[in-house]
Amino acid sequence: MTNHYYSENPDTAHDLEQWSFELAGKNFHFVTDSGVFSRQTVDYGSRVLIEHFDGENLPEGVILDVGCGYGPIGLALAYATGRFVEMIDVNNRAIELAKSNAKHNDIEQVDIHSSDIYSDLHQTAYAAIVTNPPIRAGKQVVHQILSDAAPLLKTGGSLTVVIQKKQGAPSAKKRMEEVFGNAEIVAKDKGYYILRSIKE
Repeated sequence: MTNHYYSENPDTAHDLEQWSFELAGKNFHFVTDSGVFSRQTVDYGSRVLIEHFDGENLPEGVILDVGCGYGPIGLALAYATGRFVEMIDVNNRAIELAKSNAKHNDIEQVDIHSSDIYSDLHQTAYAAIVTNPPIRAGKQVVHQILSDAAPLLKTGGSLTVVIQKKQGAPSAKKRMEEVFGNAEIVAKDKGYYILRSIKE
């Protein structure tokens, strides 16, 4: 059975839900389905990441949302920053939902497509990479997302990650320090850490 939200094609029966949630000052209308992450509400970690994402001093260019799910982070940041956001996920069901949610919320500056981590990107360099990584896919996958982000960022670009302390925030921070030479805890909220590294 491939029923995990990090499966390419979840085989759970469809069970569509519709609801609204305010992110970045906009009331978003989401449609979600079985087989995707946090389908009944925008998960708390994603909310904290959106709230603490700093787009002020970034270089020009595109934001990459890794593991976008049905779209809350990428769509909210596209709206909040006015930047183009490329949104990727391995889960094809999530990708279709994200495309539909972009359309229903009139968010046009997005490129939403399937990619297993960074295997199929549409840009060569990004102003920022954001991720609420798939913890249940395992530490190796999470750390690959962190490690392989550095070469994809422009100088001055940032990697922003949300991860729970109990699910590996300290080791993620250490990995980011090894890769980037810096890693800051931007926020702590209900056990969720927002970690940010800058490519110098």
